[in-house]
Amino acid sequence: MTIEDHSRAESPAGIGAAPAASQDPAPLPDPAASGLRESATFDRATIAAIQNAARTGIYDIRGGGAKRKLPHLDDLVFLGASMSRYPLEGYRERCDTDVVLGGKHASKPLRLSTPVTIAGMSFGALSGRAKESLGRGASEVGTSTTTGDGGMTEEERGHSKHLVYQYLPSRYGMNPDHLRAADAVEVVLGQGAKPGGGGMLLGQKITERVAGMRTLPAGIDQRSACRHPDWTGPDDLAIKITELREITDWEKPIYVKIGASRPYYDVKLAVKSGADVVVLDGMQGGTAATQDVFIEHVGIPTLAALPEAVRALQEMGEHRRVQLVVSGGIRNGADVAKCLALGADAVAIGTAALIALGDNDPALEEEYRRLGSAAGYYDDWQDGRDPAGITTQDPDLQRRLDPAEGGARVANFLRVLTMEAQIIARACGKAHLLHLEPEDLVALTIEAAAMSRRPLAGTDWVPGTGV
Repeated sequence: MTIEDHSRAESPAGIGAAPAASQDPAPLPDPAASGLRESATFDRATIAAIQNAARTGIYDIRGGGAKRKLPHLDDLVFLGASMSRYPLEGYRERCDTDVVLGGKHASKPLRLSTPVTIAGMSFGALSGRAKESLGRGASEVGTSTTTGDGGMTEEERGHSKHLVYQYLPSRYGMNPDHLRAADAVEVVLGQGAKPGGGGMLLGQKITERVAGMRTLPAGIDQRSACRHPDWTGPDDLAIKITELREITDWEKPIYVKIGASRPYYDVKLAVKSGADVVVLDGMQGGTAATQDVFIEHVGIPTLAALPEAVRALQEMGEHRRVQLVVSGGIRNGADVAKCLALGADAVAIGTAALIALGDNDPALEEEYRRLGSAAGYYDDWQDGRDPAGITTQDPDLQRRLDPAEGGARVANFLRVLTMEAQIIARACGKAHLLHLEPEDLVALTIEAAAMSRRPLAGTDWVPGTGV
């Protein structure tokens, strides 16, 4: 019973009673029109969070990525060709999109048709049908997908032409045979939404199958370690990478994934340890479930992290020899092209891929409302009640997702990202997406100029350089 309901129940008849059903209550005046001002510090979302914490004594856990506005790739724009540059004709002149990942040490590097890949998302966090859909979509366009915590599923391996196997601190589902069956191995040291934090999968999503793969009891919350148990630094990591190479006969590329916090130093240490590919995940990257305070206040934005990572590779003489894959908030072909222009070799998408599958679809508005959310707002992936059948282990909800249809949607989205990036590259006179370069970009804000080290539009000024 709410406070209002309680006061009505205790009031004498006619005093404080609810209006008759036939009477429409008078509309409340617009607070702003009445001269009221909302606090920027204590806005309504902040007030609700404080009151919820005071009422329950529990901190908020959710999925997705940071919701606050952060410096992002939107603050950069391309300088298309006009007189001083020569554009390419879209229908007659080629703009290639292929990329090779992991050729420094591996005898069988990944050869992808597009530099847009699917990021690691676990079976457990996602349904088996969602994992199959991602595999189908990635394979249709000739790119890779990634397992995530908890191991390799038949659905994903069976429908993925290029599958990257994540090796995480938890070791959940770790199987040497699966290492050999994968096309690359990704050693996960951190994640953009929670660098320094471990994984989380709540008990309502730990079914018998998920529990069996992870060697855990069913129905019990799973929290994985924040660091690997058998090394504490880059020298130990180098030993582990050598071990993984020997297990896979030196065939498979070894990735190292880091959450964006100190990318300059972390990238250098990853390369020193022997990584073929570094995966850099900015704080706009999503997660299946973690503390809201972690998502919003730990790590740095993708825009700030990427130039630092490239600088580290360039100083080591390893830029383009050790590939850099960037993730965290990639939404469209412009984001893809900007990451490549700033020095990345490829990007990875996670949240955008789930939206392509049907996450937060307005067609499910009524069901989101019943869960206390709304289309465009739903982030309770940890609850396992996703009406789209994506972030759930409920068999009835899972059946709503058709893997063939879902795979086609993901493939369409990947094609659009690639074509949009090609459109921009041609406008800049580039015959390959990887020919895009920092000189093609300028910044619209001072902070974006400082982070990206690109000049403020209309000037030659790069903040912080003294130029």
